[in-house]
Amino acid sequence: MASANSSDGPTNLRYGIDLDGGTRILAPLVGVTAEDVELEGDTASAVGSRVAAELPNADETDLIVRGAGAENATGTVELTTEAPPERLGSALEAAGYEYGTAREGVTGETRETTATVLQSKINEAGLSGGTVRPVTASTGEFILVEVPGEDRSDVLGLIRDRGQVTVEAYHPVQENGSTVYRNTTVLASDDFQSIGAAATDERTSTPYVPVTVREEVAPDVQRALVETGVASGPGDTRCTYESEPQSTEPCLLLVVDGEVVNSFGMDGRLKQSMQSGGWATDPAFRLTTTNITDAQQVGVDLRAGALPARLDVQAGTVDSVSPSAGARFKTDSLITGIIAVLAVAGVVFVRYGEPKVALPMVVTALSEVLVLLGFASALGYPLDLSVIAGFIAVIGTGVDDLIIIADEVMAEGEVSSRRVFRSRFRKAFWVIGVAAGTTIIAMAPLAVLPSLGELKGFAIFTILGVVVGVLLTRPAYGDILRALLTDR
Repeated sequence: MASANSSDGPTNLRYGIDLDGGTRILAPLVGVTAEDVELEGDTASAVGSRVAAELPNADETDLIVRGAGAENATGTVELTTEAPPERLGSALEAAGYEYGTAREGVTGETRETTATVLQSKINEAGLSGGTVRPVTASTGEFILVEVPGEDRSDVLGLIRDRGQVTVEAYHPVQENGSTVYRNTTVLASDDFQSIGAAATDERTSTPYVPVTVREEVAPDVQRALVETGVASGPGDTRCTYESEPQSTEPCLLLVVDGEVVNSFGMDGRLKQSMQSGGWATDPAFRLTTTNITDAQQVGVDLRAGALPARLDVQAGTVDSVSPSAGARFKTDSLITGIIAVLAVAGVVFVRYGEPKVALPMVVTALSEVLVLLGFASALGYPLDLSVIAGFIAVIGTGVDDLIIIADEVMAEGEVSSRRVFRSRFRKAFWVIGVAAGTTIIAMAPLAVLPSLGELKGFAIFTILGVVVGVLLTRPAYGDILRALLTDR
């Protein structure tokens, strides 16, 4: 299903990217998976630590272990960095774990989790109508992201990275008689209780994100900041990490996906609160950034959480439709629909030559489209080109059925009574019912198979049109025809 945005017109219809403009991204996730791994009863953390030690360019956050914990358990181990499957297999063997096979790609659970987190990112960023879902195609398994009304650069900037946010203490330590600096992680994404909206300090013009740490981890955070020296000593901390990293006072680093996006010291009053132990009872502070855009992105990443795996955009496709092109598609679709209605109306009038038979037929066919538009509005289903094609198909099949009714009713001469009309109508309706069942059976696979996502709208609304016709519009046309052709 295409993503949608609310219409700005007089209706509450929603439009997909085809008709409203926007960006569609179809991409696999970066990663390889080892299956049937004999985990020997180890915990997921233990497995991740041992395997990560055998991978020079990865750490525990790049490994996902599923099925661990039970004695003699087998499970899966996923490496969410760019690497051949053989490298993960070698690391497992070096760590002492036997496995069955190693392959490209990640597990279904990881795809589902990634889609959920990406949807949260889009919602947190205020991109109305954006949708994310995992899809399966003949060429592999992908994540489909559709965001209406947004250009590709904005969408890619939001979803391309994993969004792993950590706060690290950068501090000096003594090793072998010399001073070296170390990074100690004091806060991870799941340590935050609440994340406020990005804002700018009116006094200093510094962008920041107000955050509150979870009460259960606040004492440990407080202790770590005091022990590393970030919250030690009087007065404000002077942080010169960017210009003089090897001689700065202890700093806090804001790290996103392994990259330091900002460094900052600590306010003297906050230091005193941590030294006295009072901060842990009200664990709130500000994460400052260099610009408001970074602050907004950090807020989105913290609220949505980190992606289990990164989208491999280079191996996927990115389609972008400009709003002006979408507006043209809307106009062209409307013109196409009008032409289809006029063509059907012309054929019907030529066929029967009687307005009292032909005119209700055209009105009934158009009423089906209105009913389907009502369904689309009620369900919040976006209109795209495949749905428009379904509407046109419904007009054609609907008029076919109405012609069957008219021909059957009028084929044997004048309709002398309502009893005769009902008898002839039943014969026609039997043919229509069988045809409707055949259409539903033929369209059902298109409506449910995830690999045929672009055809779902066409199939769903063709099926809905057939059901509405059999239950509502065909009997209604029969009542109209009976009233017009019989007088007793």
